[in-house]
Amino acid sequence: MLIRLLLASPVLVFAFFPQTPSPSGGAPWSFGATMRVDYFHTGGPGVPETLALDRIVNDGPWAGSRTQLVDTTDLGKYLFEVRAATGGALLYSRGFASVYGEWETTAEPKTRHRTYHESLRFPWPSGPVRVVLKKRQADNRFAPIWTTDVDPSSRFVNRAAPAAQVEQLSTLVENGPPALKVDLLVIGEGYTATERQKFHGDATRLLDALFAEEPFKSRRTAFNVRTLHLPSPERGVNRPNAGVFRRTPLSTEYNIFDSERYMLTLDNRALRDTASAAPYEFVEILVNERTYGGGGIFNDHATAAVDSAFATYVFVHEFGHHFAALADEYYTSDVAYATGAPVKSEPWEPNITALRDPAALKWHDLVTPGTPLPTPWEKHAFEQHSRAIQERRREIRKRNAPEAEMDALFREQRDWETKFLAAMTHGRAVGAFEGAGYEARGLYRPQADCIMFTRDPVGFCRVCQRAISRIIDLYSK
Repeated sequence: MLIRLLLASPVLVFAFFPQTPSPSGGAPWSFGATMRVDYFHTGGPGVPETLALDRIVNDGPWAGSRTQLVDTTDLGKYLFEVRAATGGALLYSRGFASVYGEWETTAEPKTRHRTYHESLRFPWPSGPVRVVLKKRQADNRFAPIWTTDVDPSSRFVNRAAPAAQVEQLSTLVENGPPALKVDLLVIGEGYTATERQKFHGDATRLLDALFAEEPFKSRRTAFNVRTLHLPSPERGVNRPNAGVFRRTPLSTEYNIFDSERYMLTLDNRALRDTASAAPYEFVEILVNERTYGGGGIFNDHATAAVDSAFATYVFVHEFGHHFAALADEYYTSDVAYATGAPVKSEPWEPNITALRDPAALKWHDLVTPGTPLPTPWEKHAFEQHSRAIQERRREIRKRNAPEAEMDALFREQRDWETKFLAAMTHGRAVGAFEGAGYEARGLYRPQADCIMFTRDPVGFCRVCQRAISRIIDLYSK
């Protein structure tokens, strides 16, 4: 691991934001603004994982909690800490995942170098701090991989307020001050200037679907939701594998890691500069497309194609990744990630496990009494049916068939799986069902069915619901 120390040059101290003492001790925060540390994350064959500072900027008003500053969830492939420069007191921390972190699990890092842009956001410190970025190791402990010292009075720290796009910003849900609520920003991508009304209709429809699922339904008043319409010159986004090319404000595109359905933006600077127009902790990009697709990365961003027949499912499923670090529980679909390791490490995600010790199962208190661990289920029959579906799915994409064919296939799959999984002996129980996290063997999910496993109308399982509630509690009061 490469550890680099980057020092900002000090000049006169400034203090134009209202200051509040940190509950963790050390330098007080200036909660009137957000500090954003931008950096480059590089890797590839023959190159150690390398991080280098890009810039430090004012990212707009601080929307996060002013009391729950230290992350105790132990989630994320990465964790960053903000510590007092003198004494080293922990002032702030958050776990997260990243595009780079996913990319290094694909085959490409063995043959090609890549650099991804990333950001760390925290309340504006009124004195010097040290930012430490850590990475989760095989034993699940975090180890430092990069450190940079930040003096907010340095001339190399850009204190200018971001350019607001208030004319495109609207409030969809408001339940209280940002510091006391979960703040979600929904951005429209691939909508033309004349489609603002469509964007707001799509946002309302998909948010209604999210808040129809527990625990979002019961905790709706814990959220604020704002929308930002970004006009594009033409409808839609970039779809390289289909030969459809677009330039959009955030450069959101399909075919991430060459997966036909995976959709993200790799232009992190554009995303963060745009999002700074509003107070936010979480970002959802709604893409004005008909083709099935979406994506979600914990504490980074999520996407969903709004006109797919399964748009509501994709929106809710991908938001589960982004918001609560939920893992994919499915394992029969094609993915770009390396799979099949003979020994599985215990995943950091809250809803899958390697089940090394059933007595120490991370959701042991939710297991249905009398349910065996691991939990038997009709795995072979499910896999046979799923293999046939996946073959048909690949054929539809290969000939670039109308999206209606894919919709029909997914409906057929949903109807069969819903009935099949519910009818099993332990179909409603919480246990440990083998097959999860893209792995047919060695990883387990909590229930036979869940929105993180299938497109079935079953909502989040009990374990996923608890994980979501924990994040809501971290940001709301």
